Amino acid sequence: MNQPPHAYTDFHPRWYRPRLSTYWWLDRWPYLAFILRELSSVFVAWAVVYLLFLVQALARGASSYRQFLDWSASPGIVLLNVVALAFLCFHAVTWFNLAPQAMVVHMRGKRVPGMWIAISNYVAWAVVSLLVIWLLVARD
Repeated sequence: MNQPPHAYTDFHPRWYRPRLSTYWWLDRWPYLAFILRELSSVFVAWAVVYLLFLVQALARGASSYRQFLDWSASPGIVLLNVVALAFLCFHAVTWFNLAPQAMVVHMRGKRVPGMWIAISNYVAWAVVSLLVIWLLVARD
């Protein structure tokens, strides 16, 4: 009897397939960092939604803005925003570290070293942060 070469027989060897835990990605930092970076996108989305709520409250007037501030002061929202801030910082740092691989910059025919690209991102982040702090603290 002619059987095709891929047919299963009693003596056909089985492939070795090791069992993987559902949490296999916790074993190594690069995998965990990748998962956390992907998870950070949820908190980036929350930051955008929160900002849109703020703009909507400002557009509706003083009483709506006061309600927004009261809602924002609730412990759950404060905790969510603190966690979101941590994830946003993690997202920014991981992106700044990946930027040299994502973009190639040439100056005068030579490639700019990746470290310069990463450092320029951090410098721009610091300058913008200092500008925002100055705007918030400066009083007329």
